[in-house]
Amino acid sequence: MFFIDQTSDLVESLKNVIKSVKPDLIHAGPIQRSAYLVALTNFRPLVSMSWGYDLIVDAKRNKEWERITRYTLERSSIMIGDCDTIRRLAISYGMPEKRIVTFPWGIDLNLFSPARELSLHKQNKFTLLSTRGWELIYGIDVIARAFVNAAKVRPDLQLVLLGEGSQEYRLKQILIDGGVADQVIFLGQISQSELPRLYHSADLYISASHSDGTSISLLEAIACGLPVLVSDIPGNREWVKPEINGWLFSDGDHEALARAILNAIGQRERLPKMGNYARKLAEERADWDVNFQRLLSAYQMALNSQELLKAQEPNKTNHSS
Repeated sequence: MFFIDQTSDLVESLKNVIKSVKPDLIHAGPIQRSAYLVALTNFRPLVSMSWGYDLIVDAKRNKEWERITRYTLERSSIMIGDCDTIRRLAISYGMPEKRIVTFPWGIDLNLFSPARELSLHKQNKFTLLSTRGWELIYGIDVIARAFVNAAKVRPDLQLVLLGEGSQEYRLKQILIDGGVADQVIFLGQISQSELPRLYHSADLYISASHSDGTSISLLEAIACGLPVLVSDIPGNREWVKPEINGWLFSDGDHEALARAILNAIGQRERLPKMGNYARKLAEERADWDVNFQRLLSAYQMALNSQELLKAQEPNKTNHSS
């Protein structure tokens, strides 16, 4: 609650910035933080952007967070969300559907594209790739426990972990206690330009996130033609078609994830075809150059709404006595 308790000083500082900069519009998110601050200044037009977890998790914390959510959306000219799940949640908190723009992000389809040939590394191992941060919300502990179970059955299984985070000790302890630490490669933080090579070297992308709208790393994986195995949550269901471009497993269930990993290994010959379908889906729905136009249209809608409000204001200077 620290942020909410400190809003008075932050609002005054933001008012000073707005007065100095004189922006035509403000684009802000998450809903209960940056966008809420802008709403408190009474600046218009405000384009609020959901970050996924703000409507999926934060809005349900308690009555105060729900009040802030409704307050911000009521004062937003336009709200941007990255998937249908967010659209429906925004409507449930009072946002008119006509003022919602679904903007599913997108990626560079030239950078993130399928490999031209399989590497020897990929042919000799069955490699799982996780690119999410090591935080509880991303279910990194679920991945670790699942890998322990699956790797005991399949010694040829390998896990590549990117990232870092507060769960590092817990993550590594699970792997060490499970006796599979030598089958895990820790790569830490890497540059975006290096990511395609890792997607190409993997057999399966995995994510156990408990909350997601449209996951950028999921889009990167499917654009590279990599089948995916992800938690069965609303945002993921909009991108993953089971047995077509990947699989879903029960959120938080590490035993279900382990079974799904072993199932994927058993269907290894099908993975290239699934990867082809994944790439086609990315081309249809995840092209940044195409999706970016929706963001521009949201800005134009916000500006138009502000002009309409101004036109509806009484022209006091022309009133006759």
